[in-house]
Amino acid sequence: MRSRAARFVREQVAPAVDEWERTGRYPRAVAAGSGLTGLFSPRGVGGLGLSYPEGMAVFEELGRGDAAFAFSLSMHNAVAAAVCGAGGPLAERHAARLVTGEALGGFSLTEPHAGSDATAITTRAVEAGGEWRVSGRKAWVSLAGEADVFLVVCKTAEAPGHRDVAILGIERDAPGVSFPVRYRTAAAAFLPIGEMLLEDVPAELLAPPGAGMRAALAAIDVARCDIAAIAAGLHAEALDVALRYAHSRRAFGGRVLDLQGIQWMLADVATELEASRLLYGRAAAELGGDAGRVAVAHAKRFCPDAALRAAIACSEVLGAYGWLHEHPLARFVAEAKMLQVVDGTAEIQRVVIARDLERRAATFADG
Repeated sequence: MRSRAARFVREQVAPAVDEWERTGRYPRAVAAGSGLTGLFSPRGVGGLGLSYPEGMAVFEELGRGDAAFAFSLSMHNAVAAAVCGAGGPLAERHAARLVTGEALGGFSLTEPHAGSDATAITTRAVEAGGEWRVSGRKAWVSLAGEADVFLVVCKTAEAPGHRDVAILGIERDAPGVSFPVRYRTAAAAFLPIGEMLLEDVPAELLAPPGAGMRAALAAIDVARCDIAAIAAGLHAEALDVALRYAHSRRAFGGRVLDLQGIQWMLADVATELEASRLLYGRAAAELGGDAGRVAVAHAKRFCPDAALRAAIACSEVLGAYGWLHEHPLARFVAEAKMLQVVDGTAEIQRVVIARDLERRAATFADG
């Protein structure tokens, strides 16, 4: 699967990214035809049934091509796996279509007033006569207006907190769904991210009240691990771009790569790439277990930061050429910054890690 993903990036993604940026249109046909839309979905419904470590290797390869496109496939795969695992009417209608890429999936937790503080969401789901209806406004919706099925995290009661949170499936074309705002981002003009307005929209229950936040956080942990792997792919490609240039470019009577300053700069980039791969690899192995959340937090905190440092350092190796569209490094700088904040900022990961440290500290004997 890793080789298949690498070939897909080489043949379908890398040659087309500039055109996607120019047109500002999401490459739906490329995503649907990638063969990578059912990575974690069960084989019984046509999925690939990959383990998390196997899937993360795929996402590293996708990160070499374009991190934003890889992020869209990460979100889609999270939705596809959740729908397949939940069963019920939503799965009957959409599981097979999501797995094959005929339908695309989007995920929606954040709201304009509730980002890192997920328990502050106010989008409300109400059951009446056996049917669920959803009203509210969501922000930072992946594949806004493009995905066919959205998993929406909602409150089901007035009381604050997460004990009543549920997840419901909503179809893009359902009455009452609209996408009034599409964000203008620093990179990836082709990736539709924006706001979704829900006005008394019919919905199907995926995770019942009381189980929604736990299910959402479990899905987000997988997505965070995806992001760490994508960041490692961006990091690796940035290093290769710099190495190719420094090996062939001559300055001061020799190769740029012969300059000790360049060698040390790239040595640091290479060390941080090794660390990123070890961190996301361990996180992937721990996903679903007791140590999974903290392992993912370490990877999500470190890998995008390292990728941003790598993209900047590698662009400096190329000098002024690092900012030309002939090389991907300027795009990589912007997309590494995106990876720092999607699916939970570095600061939120520090909170997760710090809470684990507090639990460890509490086990120490006084004095």
